[in-house]
Amino acid sequence: MTQLRSRTSTPLDQFFRITERGSTLGREVRGGITTFVAMSYIVLLNPLILGASADITGAKLSIEQITTATALAAGVMTVLMGLVGNAPLALAAGLGVNGIVAFQMAPTMTWAQAFGLVVLEGLCIVVMAASGVRERIINAIPEPLKIAITVGIGLYIALVGLVSAGFVTRVPDAAHSTVPVQMGIGGHLNGWPIAVFCFGLLLMIVLMARGVPGAVLISIASATVLAISVNALFDVKDWGLVTPQLPDSVVAAPDFGLFGNIDLFGGFASAGAIAATTFLFTLVLSGFFDAMGTITSVSDEAGLTKNGKVEGMGRILMVDGAGAIAGGITGSSPNTVFLESAAGVGEGARTGLSSVVTGALFTLTLLFTPLAAVVPAQAAAPALVVIGGLMMTQIRRIPWADTDFTIPVFLTAAIIPFTYSITNGIGAGLVSYVVLKVCKGQWRQTGWLMLALAAIFVAYFGMEAVTGA
Repeated sequence: MTQLRSRTSTPLDQFFRITERGSTLGREVRGGITTFVAMSYIVLLNPLILGASADITGAKLSIEQITTATALAAGVMTVLMGLVGNAPLALAAGLGVNGIVAFQMAPTMTWAQAFGLVVLEGLCIVVMAASGVRERIINAIPEPLKIAITVGIGLYIALVGLVSAGFVTRVPDAAHSTVPVQMGIGGHLNGWPIAVFCFGLLLMIVLMARGVPGAVLISIASATVLAISVNALFDVKDWGLVTPQLPDSVVAAPDFGLFGNIDLFGGFASAGAIAATTFLFTLVLSGFFDAMGTITSVSDEAGLTKNGKVEGMGRILMVDGAGAIAGGITGSSPNTVFLESAAGVGEGARTGLSSVVTGALFTLTLLFTPLAAVVPAQAAAPALVVIGGLMMTQIRRIPWADTDFTIPVFLTAAIIPFTYSITNGIGAGLVSYVVLKVCKGQWRQTGWLMLALAAIFVAYFGMEAVTGA
């Protein structure tokens, strides 16, 4: 059988090891398209976040230029991940980190200086990856905590989907309420957007339960068609970021005005050495552990983890670090592996070919940016909810009877969605685990690397208190 496969396999199959990983060309293409559809919102959302802030001189970035930068970086780095890392992982401007750049860094320095610090962040992460330090850190974390990260990210993905669809919303006067979030508006599900989300979610669940190939993509496409039709008939106003309507113009010329506009060390003079160093430390820590959690969980879901280690992790981490550098050079903020990669994995993606497909579609958006505004969050969000649920199944592998892990695992899985931060969840789990071991007199079992990580996270959690004192 092996000889037959080697004779009949194509160079594409051999390069990406498609058959070896139990996938097919069709699954990889569908997975790549699904991942793109699930995360294409970043082409619209990132410009809104970066464009909402002004730098120390009062200058604001051009929305058109940020859109081009976002699509360019995502396209190039995702293709690179496919070719070098051979993993179904897509990269784009990281949410949360772009907020740090826009609302914390930019007001204290120029945009060029802020993007210069982003490049420095990427260089730090690349050095850590090239030296093997980053992989050693990942391998040092106990397996139950890694599983907890996957579970926490599953909850996080599902919550992001529910919130982006409007199924879960913030209570308007949360400060005077015992409940911070609610279902729909005022505890009720009203309006066509929610109906579209529910339709897409139920359709996806049914199709996946029946084993229909392309279930995720079919559901997103069907929900999008329904949304466009509903919006045309009833002129709905509350879709959120993306209104589902056919664009007036399909083609838009890219604007590369932000490319290469960086000042590597100027931020230390503008913001001050301490503040700039704090920003850099925060970027590195967030980029490091957010990516670590996403890579390990999505790779595990794709079956690329063996004996607790992700296949090709060194190459994957190098590309991820290079993503931060690319984000600074293009002016799109740090690029990192996206949780939505799990949507493509849920569609069957197992190799880097799906990433090449996703990256190619991002590159095409440089010319067809208006098309990215067709798919509303209500149509894409069901994929996040369903894939989040599938990732939750890993909870069965957690040794709940082992008291050394019970609470650290819970804190990891719970704090990730509760604080909207993978880094916070990982930090809480590591610190609590190390403290527990130290108090039991078993600190040698953790190893010096875990002790060092716990100390770093203690500094991370206490940094605001110290700098704000």
